[in-house]
Amino acid sequence: MKLHRTLGLALAIAALPSVVAAQKTTYDFDKTAPFAQFKTYSMKSGTPTKNPLMDRRIEAAIEAQLAAKGFVRNDADPDVIVLFHVALDEQQDISTYSSGPMYGGYGWGWGAGWGTTSTDVRVRQIVVGTLAIDIVDAKKKEIAWRGLGTKEIDTNAKPEKREANVAKAVEKIFKNYPPKVRT
Repeated sequence: MKLHRTLGLALAIAALPSVVAAQKTTYDFDKTAPFAQFKTYSMKSGTPTKNPLMDRRIEAAIEAQLAAKGFVRNDADPDVIVLFHVALDEQQDISTYSSGPMYGGYGWGWGAGWGTTSTDVRVRQIVVGTLAIDIVDAKKKEIAWRGLGTKEIDTNAKPEKREANVAKAVEKIFKNYPPKVRT
């Protein structure tokens, strides 16, 4: 009986979803945009957060990725205009696990309670953030590329952790820039 409970508890723990969900990213782009010609950029205001500290972290992370891609900032005559948009959504995360016999709620036979199962249900409010980064062709005034990243936000994170999370998110979003255009 003790083996069943230990095994059941181990399986329940293994089945629990990860507390920090992996970031999901995606991108889209204009197949006719001249990505090879884009060398300079300017940052413009998009849809920032209500936290100027976080906005500066996001902008710094974007600028670091653009520099790594060979871009140079030029506010006077840029090839592209870069904007970011942030959306936050509150959701419920529901997780359950059961402990008890492996064969259902009542075990084998007529037993007087020795085979009962207990189920634990946990509901928590989580904040899910989406970061969109737009690269707009400055001459055409049309979007050339958009990268999106969505992830659960750790609202209790320390500033250093927030900065690292933002940098990692922006790096993952820019992984697909410039896009591989298939003709």
